[in-house]
Amino acid sequence: MLQRIQSIYLLFASLVLFALFIFPLAHGLFVDGKLIDVTVTGVTENVNGADRPVQSFVALTVLTAIVGLIPLVIIFLYKNRKQQIALIYSTILVLIGYSFWMAQTVKKVVGPITLEYRNMGIGLFLTSLSIILLIFAAKAVQRDEKLVKSADRLR
Repeated sequence: MLQRIQSIYLLFASLVLFALFIFPLAHGLFVDGKLIDVTVTGVTENVNGADRPVQSFVALTVLTAIVGLIPLVIIFLYKNRKQQIALIYSTILVLIGYSFWMAQTVKKVVGPITLEYRNMGIGLFLTSLSIILLIFAAKAVQRDEKLVKSADRLR
């Protein structure tokens, strides 16, 4: 069934991942005397109130779009719950690696500057929120599987 709670969790996980295109990973950093923001699409420099792209992250942008689409695809695999659970856990592992890659990218851009809490963007925490939503979805799919098995037993 498409209207189950795991569909809501998977939809929100996907929306959270697509929110990475909106929210910065790090903002308000002074690198080489320039005020920069780091997003999944690249580095932008703030010049007189206008953002000017300095560097782009094509691979990170494409991977963000792919990772954001995976939970949406998983929603439509509702007929095969075991495959759905396996894909959810695989997506969690991919997101852990993606988070590491994202953090290393920010670290490489920032260089020797220590990132303070006020410079951290919401984007650094969105993958963690998505992982939590995916765990909730996996638990809901397992509950559905258990319910179907118990109903089969009663027949």
